[in-house]
Amino acid sequence: MVALTEEMKAAFQAMKIFPVATASKDGWPNVVPIGFVELVDDETIWIADNFMKKTLANVQENPKISIYVWGAETKGCFQVKGDVVVKTGGPEFEKMEFTVRSKMSKAPAKSLLIMKIREVYECAPGPKAGEKII
Repeated sequence: MVALTEEMKAAFQAMKIFPVATASKDGWPNVVPIGFVELVDDETIWIADNFMKKTLANVQENPKISIYVWGAETKGCFQVKGDVVVKTGGPEFEKMEFTVRSKMSKAPAKSLLIMKIREVYECAPGPKAGEKII
């Protein structure tokens, strides 16, 4: 696994909504905006499932996920790719459920997607666009 740099972690913390991409086992892409995304440590991201349908189906078929980090508050942009597991119980799930419901009491908090970061790519326009950063 790889770890985000301090600058990347600051950009991640500045984000409010994250474009999250998945693909089915046949390669059909899906991108959704998700607000409950948390950088847990240098190499782990939690994503709360409140209303997922295609995203959840995709990660069950193809446990890969990508998150795009960019916004007016961030310096530059990057794409984080990794492997994901889905949890519907246990201490990690319960912590996510508490966090989600403390911000949105009627949220379903159906499952927790735990992403382990494998790669990070540059996505700012220019000669380094698409290059692997870490």
